[in-house]
Amino acid sequence: MDIDRMLGMCRRDQWTLGELDWSQAPRALSREDEETVVQLFTDMAEIELLAGALFEEQERRAEDPRLKEIFRSFVVDEVRHSAVAKRLARHYDLHHYREYHPNEALQRFVPHFRRAVGLFSDDVANAYITGGEIILDVALLRALDDFVKDDMSADAMRLINRDESRHIAVDFHMVGYYASDAYAERLRARPAPGLRTRVWGAWTFAMMLYHAQPFFKAMFFAPMDRLDPSGRRLREAFRRMQLLGARSDTTRRPFSRFLQVSFDVFNHPWAGPLLGGVASRLLGIDPRYLKRLTTDDEWTTASQMSFDEHAEATLAAKLMA
Repeated sequence: MDIDRMLGMCRRDQWTLGELDWSQAPRALSREDEETVVQLFTDMAEIELLAGALFEEQERRAEDPRLKEIFRSFVVDEVRHSAVAKRLARHYDLHHYREYHPNEALQRFVPHFRRAVGLFSDDVANAYITGGEIILDVALLRALDDFVKDDMSADAMRLINRDESRHIAVDFHMVGYYASDAYAERLRARPAPGLRTRVWGAWTFAMMLYHAQPFFKAMFFAPMDRLDPSGRRLREAFRRMQLLGARSDTTRRPFSRFLQVSFDVFNHPWAGPLLGGVASRLLGIDPRYLKRLTTDDEWTTASQMSFDEHAEATLAAKLMA
């Protein structure tokens, strides 16, 4: 990835809510569909702020001033996306059938997540933001737009997706950095954390993982079952994540190894039936999407692709999904 070119795009492609035509009338929706759409945009507003918190943390840790500015622009993007989602929730709430609040699973997850963000190692923060952005961009946002199926949603999603494409390109670039010798050398130069810090970090992370499964189910898996019953888009999102893991260097860090070992256990012919449920619970991922979704040939090809090529393939996938 050309960092200077990406920074130029981040500066050039900013936009405001005022650029959208909010006078467009919503498409007629049934009561059930209207309630679904409004609730999803209400929840999306909170999810975008969580993504912003991770980018804010990455900005704080970045040493290259260009990367700092890029991540700062991503925080601005996510705050804007949250504001758009709130506005869209009001836009489609024509009949005021009920009051809408963020999902309870989301509200329980958020405080643990926010406490954990500052304790994440660099690669863990990047893993969460990369996976979350892939699910949002390849699956949830596009499925929601297809479900709403009107010009207002399409106009908003077009601009949001343009931002998310920049995010994914940088996410994959950072995955490559955290898998590099340069990052390993930088880690060796850092002082080891004290016992109290390690214990507190482990407890905080465990509490976040405990609340992650109901959060993922409520925010991603259950909505996608309604928006895309075939599961096609969500399978493609997880397939792209699995293919990224085909590169041997992506498992250099402990958290990445934990993810890969959990995936391997789930798909093992005899360990899977015994321990697959534990792996699914720890990761918070629906078992349907922990199954291996790639062929041997795809895995071999992916193992030889650069991180930029993985990013390009993922961005292409969101257009085809």
